[in-house]
Amino acid sequence: MEVRGKKALGQLGEEMACDFLRSRGHRILARNWHGSHLEVDIISEAEDGVHFVEVKTRTDADAAPEEKVDARKQQRISAAALRFLNESGSDREVFFDVVSVVIDGDRTQVKYFPGAWIPMYT
Repeated sequence: MEVRGKKALGQLGEEMACDFLRSRGHRILARNWHGSHLEVDIISEAEDGVHFVEVKTRTDADAAPEEKVDARKQQRISAAALRFLNESGSDREVFFDVVSVVIDGDRTQVKYFPGAWIPMYT
């Protein structure tokens, strides 16, 4: 599978991540949710609560996309989640997940990292 452009690759990865999450019982609440300057790739709901999901997509099988979700990115997603929760009034349990998508030629690998981090609100 050939994908041209970083934006197209990201969109394809997010679509694959949504399909993956749906197959595990998630209902997609929002994609590319923006709250001011903050953004979350996917917000989903499952039996256990609300999931804020960062999707990382790469074409290099040697790369580990999930490792690109560093502390700064985690802080930004956590801040966005807090804003979303305040606006929606949700009081459900909250999870911060990562979905890694590697597209290497005709092979695609999707990995799910539920509860990838726990934010520290100060």
